[in-house]
Amino acid sequence: MLQLLYSTALVLGRGVGYTVVLFLVTIVISIPLGLCATFLSNSKNIILRSLTRGYVFVMRGTPLMLQLFFFYFGLPFLPFIGRYLVMDRFTAGCLAFALNYAAYFCEIFRGGLLSVDKGQYEAAKVLGLSRSQTMLRVILPQMVKVVLPATSNEAITLVKDTALVATIGITDLLHYAKSLVNSTQNVIPYVVAAIFYLVVTFGLTKLFNMLEKKFAF
Repeated sequence: MLQLLYSTALVLGRGVGYTVVLFLVTIVISIPLGLCATFLSNSKNIILRSLTRGYVFVMRGTPLMLQLFFFYFGLPFLPFIGRYLVMDRFTAGCLAFALNYAAYFCEIFRGGLLSVDKGQYEAAKVLGLSRSQTMLRVILPQMVKVVLPATSNEAITLVKDTALVATIGITDLLHYAKSLVNSTQNVIPYVVAAIFYLVVTFGLTKLFNMLEKKFAF
């Protein structure tokens, strides 16, 4: 039994790298992009505002799996520019995940901004703070406190959603688990994969709990 668990862990370890890197790349790109989209969606420029809200609507309104198929299988078939948009599986996966989660983070952050009392802006103006100083020193710290729980939920969902990249042929953790189950006729690989996801989810939960306590002022 121990030998089986050890050999299973070794094989699944080959796919863990893709899963972890995809998660990290998505988080690093989607959070800043989502924040930028939040500001653009509230812009006074109607064109920027409309384009941003349209992007959010499309990314949140269509399945992530469909977006994965579109970026990897669909983009190369676009007229005229398709040949310049050919990318490897992992790059297409990262792009689809980053754009998808940026749209969700945009809505989370927009809700956080709306929760900040307008009196905060007026108080900062009275104190002589510039627009950028007001946003960085007054608004964003209060927004972070509000959006942390929802951001935590999205991060945990992202860990589980990374399994979707197997649909475009990326050899992630779930891909190896499925292959092992088929070859060994044993469900142990699924159990080991589940333990990995649970451990990562537990770690993220603890991390965000610490952040919530830090920003609880």
